[in-house]
Amino acid sequence: MTLSKPARTAIPARPALGSGFMFFFAWLACVVGLVATYYYFVQTTTGQFIDESALVEAVDIHGPAGKASTQFLDWLPTISLVMAAVVVLFVTVIRRRWSAAGIALTACVGANIATQVLKDVLPSRPDTGVVTLELNSLPSGHTTLAASAAAAVFLMSSPRWRPFVGFAGGTFAIASGASTLINQWHRPADVVAAFLLVGAFMIPAGWLILRQGTWNVWDGFGRHVGSARIWLKLPVLIGLASAVVAVYSLARIAPGPLQEGSTTNYFWAGIALIVIAGYLATVATTSLFAYAARRRDAPGR
Repeated sequence: MTLSKPARTAIPARPALGSGFMFFFAWLACVVGLVATYYYFVQTTTGQFIDESALVEAVDIHGPAGKASTQFLDWLPTISLVMAAVVVLFVTVIRRRWSAAGIALTACVGANIATQVLKDVLPSRPDTGVVTLELNSLPSGHTTLAASAAAAVFLMSSPRWRPFVGFAGGTFAIASGASTLINQWHRPADVVAAFLLVGAFMIPAGWLILRQGTWNVWDGFGRHVGSARIWLKLPVLIGLASAVVAVYSLARIAPGPLQEGSTTNYFWAGIALIVIAGYLATVATTSLFAYAARRRDAPGR
């Protein structure tokens, strides 16, 4: 007589031990990063010069790329809203994750409202001798919309799909932010600030969602196409390549015997900064949620 295996019981989904501190640290890093980005790139002469130079040099790139970015930005609100609405509604109705959907949508709406409030509340750019518009454009509203929509989809995804969704959503947000620079709508710091602001809203929301129901359980990396480690390796590799671009571009205009006048160096450094910030956030967030989500083979974790 053979004994049948006992049925697997549902495991209450709770963040892993110590993850609450990690979520708090991640949230604090976003807030501190947002304040630092505003102070350096808006309130200091060097920061203003770097930021404004990237925006000015975007004129030399504007052409076919500019036309494509304009069309993309025109469609961006529709793409973002449809993407978030379809996925969130589908998951909510099919999987009945009502409370998780409410938390994700609330955080998404909160991030976009906060962006508009900050634009009006934050002081205008002080006159530091840099020729620039005094109007405050930080954070980027288009980037916030794209990043928050992608983050809402990430939060609603099952753990085994989150690494892929994180990479795809991060790429979408980065493309949105880069397009605003190419189209001369926003400076690089505006885009980075939008990433950080979205993180400040979505990280607490994610911690709450991890405590909803029993569905935040997975088998770890490599057990599913959506959780393959390539989705973490790709953004790391692209981020490192972008860091090389940034160092090379800034080295060509750094004071010294080989210093040369800049035509597009600040622009490419700005694009690299957007890519690095976007994919750094992607890898950090995916890793944080991978650690916090409970493993099936470790119910006591």
